[in-house]
Amino acid sequence: MAAFVKAINAKIRSNPVANYVCSTHFWGPVSNFGIPVAAVMDTQKSPELISGQMTAALCIYSATFMRYSLAVTPANYLLFACHAVNEAAQLTQGYRYLQYHKWGGKEQEATEKASQLAGAAKEKVKEVEGKVLDAVKK
Repeated sequence: MAAFVKAINAKIRSNPVANYVCSTHFWGPVSNFGIPVAAVMDTQKSPELISGQMTAALCIYSATFMRYSLAVTPANYLLFACHAVNEAAQLTQGYRYLQYHKWGGKEQEATEKASQLAGAAKEKVKEVEGKVLDAVKK
């Protein structure tokens, strides 16, 4: 049985593509791509849900491992791409966090919401006023 497994392994490792697909240079980045995919999807969510500390930590993490992915031998370009996408998404999230929490985005959103509610209230008042005038005319 051991000879059979050894023969299968030798057959797989003789093909460069199969050898790469069976390595950690492939499966590490593939399994790690969940982080940037989630970060990109989170750019569509409300900025009030963003954690500034976690975003900063993930920026540092991705920058560190972008460097690491090129420092190992052989260079792991798939891991580099994974962390480059994550770095871009985290920087976007960081900007959204700062814009919302530090640069007046929260107040602007509250002002817009208040003016929408005021507009809806004015429409309701006009509607009720029309009903009252119709009732008085009868």
